[in-house]
Amino acid sequence: MTTIRVGLIDWLADVWYVRKRPPRGLVLLSWIYTGVIYVRQAAYRKGLIKISFPSVPVIVVGNLTVGGTGKTPLTIGLVEIFVKAGFKPGIISRGYGGRALEWPQQVRVDSDPRSVGDEALVVVRRTLCPMVVGPNRVAAAQMLLNNHDCDVIVSDDGLQHYALGRDLEIVVVDSHRRFGNQFCLPAGPLREPVSRLEKVDFTIYNGSSSSDEFTIKVEGKWAINIRDPLQKKQLIEFSGKKIHALAGIGNPQRFFDGLTGKGLNFDIREFPDHHDFKLSDIEYGDDLVVLMTEKDAVKCEAFAGRQHWYVPAEAAVNKELGEMILKQLVEKSDGRNVT
Repeated sequence: MTTIRVGLIDWLADVWYVRKRPPRGLVLLSWIYTGVIYVRQAAYRKGLIKISFPSVPVIVVGNLTVGGTGKTPLTIGLVEIFVKAGFKPGIISRGYGGRALEWPQQVRVDSDPRSVGDEALVVVRRTLCPMVVGPNRVAAAQMLLNNHDCDVIVSDDGLQHYALGRDLEIVVVDSHRRFGNQFCLPAGPLREPVSRLEKVDFTIYNGSSSSDEFTIKVEGKWAINIRDPLQKKQLIEFSGKKIHALAGIGNPQRFFDGLTGKGLNFDIREFPDHHDFKLSDIEYGDDLVVLMTEKDAVKCEAFAGRQHWYVPAEAAVNKELGEMILKQLVEKSDGRNVT
């Protein structure tokens, strides 16, 4: 089943990012999907569907495309900036991959990633801030405020979850893939048309870009041993050695390219996003080092060996960009206090 899923993902990636024109059947479905989007947006805009605004400012960090763009590392980076500025942020998310029987769910550092989602556990461990996950972002935000003293909510994803009112919208774009063939799902990778960017507050490109665009750089510089987190090595220390690398994320090639950029020599195993790992997935029959993403590692802690390491992805937020976003947050917070 995993092989079939990976094959389908590879085929879609080829259609979305390589071919100039997708199959006609997918184009027709894309037109229908896009029409539904416009009707839905109009319903919210005209008040036919309720929008709920929490009592504190809400910042949504999302993307227009399916797959990884770097929004979760940026979420972590922004939360750290807000904490340093004296804010008390709380975080909400969908909890993708989580199979909890009841939603929303509070996330703790010892939560089961199979219940709350792998990305959520990474975010909580990195920020140590309160977090609630669930498909209903309004309910997640309310639980967060009911149980924690937060003065700003950061939503990791949720750009298209219009029921949750927001004060700032930040969209992260993969600077290499951009918007693919610019079709909406399923003919292309877009969740919404590119024109949606005209209405957001910040569009941030992950990676190299032109000088007139906001950019961040998401990369891994270190590897941490899963069994013994006190063991930490620079990735360059693995150069010149044969190792293994695996990933089950939205855009695994970005992870592999990052390792190659550090001069590492490795073979790869690719899994679908949010893959439910088991021991056989990370075993190779030898003692060579195995590198994986932090998101994958949280699901392998129970059975990982001493040869298994993970690479934390960190977003380097430009100082000027961080200050601009922080200024907007302060203005929104002051406005709430006045009213």
